[in-house]
Amino acid sequence: MAHTKIMGILNITPDSFSDGGKYNSVEKAVERAEKMIEEGVDIIDIGGVSTRPGYEEVSVEEELDRVVPVVEALTRLGIQLSVDTYRSEVAEAAMKLGVTMINDQWAGHHDPRIFEIVAKYEGEIVLMHNGDGHREESVVDEMLLYLLKQANKAEMAGIPQHKVWIDPGIGFAKTRDEEKEVMSRLDELVATGYPVLLATSRKRFIKEMIGVDTTPTERDEATAGTTAYGITKGIKGVRVHNVALNARIAQSMDYLKENDNARHNIS
Repeated sequence: MAHTKIMGILNITPDSFSDGGKYNSVEKAVERAEKMIEEGVDIIDIGGVSTRPGYEEVSVEEELDRVVPVVEALTRLGIQLSVDTYRSEVAEAAMKLGVTMINDQWAGHHDPRIFEIVAKYEGEIVLMHNGDGHREESVVDEMLLYLLKQANKAEMAGIPQHKVWIDPGIGFAKTRDEEKEVMSRLDELVATGYPVLLATSRKRFIKEMIGVDTTPTERDEATAGTTAYGITKGIKGVRVHNVALNARIAQSMDYLKENDNARHNIS
């Protein structure tokens, strides 16, 4: 059985909600990446633009200036690299250097050419549910329509189904009640056949879930709880800040699931 993929977050921005400014130099980014590799990361997701509430837009040129030098340095480490961007120019610059995954928070809506770029370089793409928060149907029904439509566009562009990931977008354009509904119905996303990436790490959802006023770094254990829960629902990957903790949780859950499957096959 394939193990749950651990995507480690590497924000190279000055203003990300959890770790803004900590890794926004090439040297610090490499040091952090090497640490994540030691901790068991499968994919390192490099983000050059903050997506925190109230973030300020940056130009394509500034995003490229942040991302490209870090990608150039990290390609020497022998780990799969992803870039968190919704711009095809950034995606292409990164994939030319060896990045094999693009994590698009707008699922191709902002820049549809991103599908062509990922297909051209035979990479993977993550399509995240997003929007303006206004809907006339249940959040999961809208999410399924949104993601399946964009996933179909990705496949039409030439990206194989197994390389098209979907992300329910916890923390984006949803109320807390809607996020609870999404979590309880993760299996419906899994049932689409696309690999599901869960990204709850240190978000406000975690803070309100445990009902305690916490800083982002104090939410890691509760984040690991959502990792375990997501694995029981069938997700294939998690996007997290604390790689070591979530890698251990995922390894344990994968082991137990494999053992359970083997026991049922024997019986």
